[in-house]
Amino acid sequence: MTDAATCPYSGKPLNELTLTDPLIQAQPTEFYARMRAEDPVHFDEKLGMWLVTRYDDIVELLRDPETFSDKHGYEKQYASGYFEEFKQILETEGGGFFSDAIKSDPPYHTRIRKLLDKAFTAHRVKSLEPGITKVISNAADKLMEKAANGEVVDGVREYAIPLTIAVICEQMGIEQYNGEKISRWSEAITAQIGRMQDHGQMVANAKEICDLQNFIIAQMKDREANPKEDMISDLVHATTEDGEKLTFAEAVSLIRALIIAGNDTTATAIGNLMFILASKPDLADELYNNMDDRRYMNRFVEELLRYAPPVRGLAKMTTRECELGGQKLPKGAHMLVMYASGNDDDSKFECPREFSTERPNHGSHLAFGVGIHRCVGASLARMEINVAAKELIKRAKRLHLQVAPEDLTYQPTVATHTIAKLPLTLEPRS
Repeated sequence: MTDAATCPYSGKPLNELTLTDPLIQAQPTEFYARMRAEDPVHFDEKLGMWLVTRYDDIVELLRDPETFSDKHGYEKQYASGYFEEFKQILETEGGGFFSDAIKSDPPYHTRIRKLLDKAFTAHRVKSLEPGITKVISNAADKLMEKAANGEVVDGVREYAIPLTIAVICEQMGIEQYNGEKISRWSEAITAQIGRMQDHGQMVANAKEICDLQNFIIAQMKDREANPKEDMISDLVHATTEDGEKLTFAEAVSLIRALIIAGNDTTATAIGNLMFILASKPDLADELYNNMDDRRYMNRFVEELLRYAPPVRGLAKMTTRECELGGQKLPKGAHMLVMYASGNDDDSKFECPREFSTERPNHGSHLAFGVGIHRCVGASLARMEINVAAKELIKRAKRLHLQVAPEDLTYQPTVATHTIAKLPLTLEPRS
């Protein structure tokens, strides 16, 4: 994050700024603050969306799914400008176009959500911790081996992404997988809702999604014939509350969502963790000294999610004329709910640019959303971040960033705030 006093776009009129600007995507803090102060429900003309930036307005919106549709907002966002061609590519080469069941509206969403909630009960997630710890411990060992003799490592590509892919593949029962391929699939899905791709990138990303869907369909056919104790089997053989099985399209869309969401945003959070530890050596010491304190670790993870949420913003659409934050909106207004800005709202969080594990309302952050679309895998993500932080700080006394913070590159998307490459050297503990 860049301090407002040194922000390179500070002083420009708000209507000259846009979230499509790569500089603003990389260093958004001042942009968020300007919108909250001057125009909290702001129309970004170049993006073609209303940006909702204040904490209270975001919560009001998220608690009113009848007025602010997840389904219509998401569909408008998907492959923006190229949707029909994108759909045709998937139907021709990827086994079909499968709309995202989890991004639907009630009452249909209620049926799907209840089924998914069964997969992420607190008891089930807790039972996974030993296996997840083993996977992450192995990833941390490999990272430290690569960092031996002062060699530069990429914290994102060589720790955050591999460990989250390994964890979700274990939970899904995917024994043989190509980590680089899954990473490409994740980036392709994020790009389709990120509003930053050109036509050539859309086609390339669509081809990656076809590859992903063909992989999923093969996995589903295997579980139909040979059920296992894994999430793919659970979904292939699941029945909803009304006693019906999921349709083929629903199962594909949910497995796709779990594979991608199960690694992409958590990897972003762990990348952010590593950047923050490199930037704040005193915090790294504090983390090490308290890593066996469950209360501290829980608060550390919540503050990390507030301070650097992996999801920047997700789309909604108005179903009627309404008013939000003093702004009158027409029916069909396409909106981007700026979770990251809400987490930075000083009317809710005192001194929001300070990282404090003693913050009294740390659990009020918006990183996982609010209401019926609150992230279904939040408990699993929290555990992964917790374990990843402990296993890293056990081994590395210091993380040294090898570029200036302002020179870090980020994935070109309005949906997440994802560091693309994080060059580090690691100082091992003796």
